[in-house]
Amino acid sequence: MISVNKAIIYDVKNALESILDIATAAGRGIMEVYNAYDTELIIIHKSDNSPLTLGDRVSHSIIVEGLRSLFSEIPILSEEGRDIAYSERKSWTTYWCVDPLDGTKEFIAKNGQFTVNIALIVNNEPVFGVIYAPAMDILYYGFKEGDSFRVKTGNKEKITIRKGDHRMVAVGSRSHRSTEEEVYLKSKGVTETINIGSSLKFCMIAEGAAQIYYRHGPTMEWDTAAGHAIISGSGGNVLQLDGSPLAYNKEILLNPSFICCS
Repeated sequence: MISVNKAIIYDVKNALESILDIATAAGRGIMEVYNAYDTELIIIHKSDNSPLTLGDRVSHSIIVEGLRSLFSEIPILSEEGRDIAYSERKSWTTYWCVDPLDGTKEFIAKNGQFTVNIALIVNNEPVFGVIYAPAMDILYYGFKEGDSFRVKTGNKEKITIRKGDHRMVAVGSRSHRSTEEEVYLKSKGVTETINIGSSLKFCMIAEGAAQIYYRHGPTMEWDTAAGHAIISGSGGNVLQLDGSPLAYNKEILLNPSFICCS
């Protein structure tokens, strides 16, 4: 008899095009906001003083409505719907982990380096992920037990990590840097660092444009889940500093320091 986990993945693969359409529809909604304002974006500051824009809200609504229409029985944990008590979600074996607009600071700065992140978590592991960069019109997706792909200008191609290169290229955050990161990367023989916003850093590892991403500063589970699945599908790893995999559906949704590597 097919396992529950395999049945869920089977259902996701059957609905794959619809899920990708949800991500791109959310991206179009974001771009409508992005293109409608010059500097007067509607910005609200959340309790942690991080910015929330109309783009976040539009994308959240599109994704939640779309996923519920496809998988009404699978709960959704979204950055814009984060206030679900651990007493409720600790029993979840399967759920969607969503960041409707990752890279809000990049969105406000209008540099195009922001994404839509959708991941499926099964037994506290990301097994499927989608990342869409609407300003660039590039979509990435992948399965932990499968392959990862990039879709650009209508062309789909399989992506894989790059190993055995004499150059060690790191990718880092455009908005968040630390001395610890610089020291760590130097110890690994990094010869070049590319700075880019949002979950695009995961995509660069997955497609072989960089070999290492070390994040010392705080991130949330929805920041990493989709990229984690895509890197896994491309042959890479996302690990805590002790070598264990990054875990999900924790009581505190904050991630520890981690390394993405090929």
